Amino acid sequence: MINLNFAKGNGLLPVIAQDAQSGEVLMMAFMNEAAWQRTLETGIVHYYSRTRGKLWMKGETSGNIQKVKEIRVDCDDDCVLIKIDQVGDAACHTGYKSCFYRKVNDGDLVVDGVKVFNPEEKYGDKK
Repeated sequence: MINLNFAKGNGLLPVIAQDAQSGEVLMMAFMNEAAWQRTLETGIVHYYSRTRGKLWMKGETSGNIQKVKEIRVDCDDDCVLIKIDQVGDAACHTGYKSCFYRKVNDGDLVVDGVKVFNPEEKYGDKK
């Protein structure tokens, strides 16, 4: 039995999604216990949306789902790294492959990535 420490984060754990082949960090989100269980049951990553206040399967709207390849848990049982196979073009809802498509340069944020899809076409106003 895996006992993650959801209490430390008021019911949520940070989760890092990493491309299993390239090693690129694609996104960071949160899971509650229900999202954790659904991820283990289905092999598809589920998260908890703090904005919407609900469980969601990554890619349920865009089709860009995340298939679990490996799960790692940190030493305090309060953070998860999931190595994934990113199905579809991107992990980021803004259209970039990674949510980390900007870098700090001389005190400014500069785009350092290529947009691979138009979010308006995939989501309309469902973001």
